[in-house]
Amino acid sequence: MSDEKGKVTDKASEIAKNIWLAGLGAYGKAAVEAQDRLEKAGVETPKLFKDLVKAGAALEDEARESVPPKRSTGSSVEERINRVRENFNLNRPSHSDELASLHNKVDLLSKKIDLLATALTEQGVIKASKPRRKAPAKKTAAARPGKTKPAAPRPSAKKKPATAKAKKR
Repeated sequence: MSDEKGKVTDKASEIAKNIWLAGLGAYGKAAVEAQDRLEKAGVETPKLFKDLVKAGAALEDEARESVPPKRSTGSSVEERINRVRENFNLNRPSHSDELASLHNKVDLLSKKIDLLATALTEQGVIKASKPRRKAPAKKTAAARPGKTKPAAPRPSAKKKPATAKAKKR
């Protein structure tokens, strides 16, 4: 029975070795072919490039002949941009006058509100407003009342330096 196991093992080893050698042979063959193609490309590249340039020129000529000539509109890019602005009413004289007028109105309204608030505060109708403070931070679960979990003790921030006597002991 051990003789049969040995034959099977030998056969498996032989198959594995053949697979390995086939892989090496494929790699070697691919490397040789790649090297040959690289050498041919180095010699044939200028010729191939010239052929492609000729073919491209022929296609360009063919395309120019088949496309009708472009009509001349006589308008420049700036003229087209101006027409687009006019279409969207963006070519109005100036928005700065309108913006300045709006700023003046807002400033006037702000002053009137301040005067009104001052008058109402003096009459006691409203209380003087205090500057707002930041909202307090939310309490953590351990800090909330009614929770039974005690807070973990904090380590002390400062430790006393060890003295020379304590080091000798």
